[in-house]
Amino acid sequence: MSSLVQVQGLCKSYRMGRVAVEVLKGIDLEIAPGTTTALVGASGAGKSTLLHILGGLDRPTGGNVTYAGADLFRKSDRELADFRSRSIGFVFQFHHLLPEFTALENVMMPALIARRLPRQVEERARMLLDEVGLGQRLLHRPGELSGGEQQRVAIARALIMEPALLLADEPTGNLDAKTSEAIHDLLTRIQQRTGVSMVVVTHNERIAAGMERIVRLADGLIHTDTLEEK
Repeated sequence: MSSLVQVQGLCKSYRMGRVAVEVLKGIDLEIAPGTTTALVGASGAGKSTLLHILGGLDRPTGGNVTYAGADLFRKSDRELADFRSRSIGFVFQFHHLLPEFTALENVMMPALIARRLPRQVEERARMLLDEVGLGQRLLHRPGELSGGEQQRVAIARALIMEPALLLADEPTGNLDAKTSEAIHDLLTRIQQRTGVSMVVVTHNERIAAGMERIVRLADGLIHTDTLEEK
């Protein structure tokens, strides 16, 4: 199977005063279409940094990332922003919903910014919110929703542009155990229905065990890359 994303020799360092801190020290990784991958490891291992680079939110200091054969970081900042909006969905630990807008409006926002037809966007947003169990909460604002409900809105928003790649950074890290399990089950169902490639940074062992592949990072390197038996 051909790769959706291919990472070669990926390095990332940050300047702290006169010192360069290496976060990623040469990562090689391939993500095939329609697969699920868990990125695990201790805090500071480089998981979130790797995820942000995979999504084009940050640029590496070395190596390269290709997406469907195209070099991601040969793009200008504007081209990269356009690529992100069309091709990648993001779910973070904190939902980053716009408090003044309803659940429906929050989900619609990325597609409206991309100048999709409003009627079609609203129809898809309603369908997604129904799928995540919020069909009766369309007009509620984030402050009127529970933490788990807000994360469901964020998941629907991440899917509105029909991305080929869904990146989730500790999507249940701010939720209680029961709600975390519900969000995990929801992500699994959506991935199975859509065939989206999904990469999840998590400390939750149950979530990691539910993925097809577990990639364990330590000290900026991949130390274990395991294909789970299902």
